[in-house]
Amino acid sequence: MVHERSSQPRLSPSSYEGDIRAVLAPRLAHFEAVARHEHVTRAAQELGVPQSTLSRAMVRLEQDLGVALFARKGRTVSLTPAGRTFLGSAERALAEVEKAADSVRADADPATGKVAFGFLHTMGSETVPALIRAFRADHPRVRFQLVQNYGEAMIERLRAGGLDLCLTSPVPDAPDLVARRLDEQRLRLVVPEDHRLATRRRIRLAEAADEKFVTLEPGYGLRRITDDLCTEAGFTPRVAFEGEEAETLRGLVAAGLGVALLPPPAVPRPGVVELTVTAPRAAREIGVAWLDGHPDTPPVAAFKRFLLSRRGHLLPD
Repeated sequence: MVHERSSQPRLSPSSYEGDIRAVLAPRLAHFEAVARHEHVTRAAQELGVPQSTLSRAMVRLEQDLGVALFARKGRTVSLTPAGRTFLGSAERALAEVEKAADSVRADADPATGKVAFGFLHTMGSETVPALIRAFRADHPRVRFQLVQNYGEAMIERLRAGGLDLCLTSPVPDAPDLVARRLDEQRLRLVVPEDHRLATRRRIRLAEAADEKFVTLEPGYGLRRITDDLCTEAGFTPRVAFEGEEAETLRGLVAAGLGVALLPPPAVPRPGVVELTVTAPRAAREIGVAWLDGHPDTPPVAAFKRFLLSRRGHLLPD
């Protein structure tokens, strides 16, 4: 291998990390092959590149690093101490790249790939398990990464690339998202069993204007819906307690600490009575959202089609 002078400046220790990566990353596999074979021609044959190209690449790599990696004798080479140190790191880096490639290929496999799926806490006990069970009847080996959170947090995670799809309410309306309405869930006014309204089956929300409310924290979709419905009924709710989970709110209601607008429970909760709200119409829309313009892997595309096929039949009876 003949040393050639290069017009490219050598990277100094103060060079930007991005520049170092740009210089080194494409050459690691070439360096590893030459080091393993200790022969430029055999390494070039394995890599499918011209021997002269590989020789020049190794010279440029040494010039950029400012250190000799090889001791040369014709086309036969041996590693210097610096070359051996660099080889160990290069092998680890290449192994990590191969591991990452295997991981993303596995996640995209049509039969065994992964779906990162977010959903509201209130969907976790019945709705989502039933959906996944039905989907896996035809896709038994697809894997799921499940994330429970409130709506705004899930949308942030969707935008950050941590989710493929999410079930949320209200259905988001944003230019970078695609959202489809799937179903509607009626909300009930939940009161303690010894409450003055507990003997009723139906109620106008305005009749609860003087009550203390327990609600989810600001930022939760159900909190926004509660505030909007109370405004439509002509009052601002007096919030006594704020929480992060609907069943906790039911427990607070059972303890006599207030009333709440909530979706139906998975299992009837003792100590409370759930009243149908006749006016205004108390319901929340539930939809699925994903990032606009992002290509789907086969398992994500299959689960998306499945969810869209459940329009009007998303929620358990």
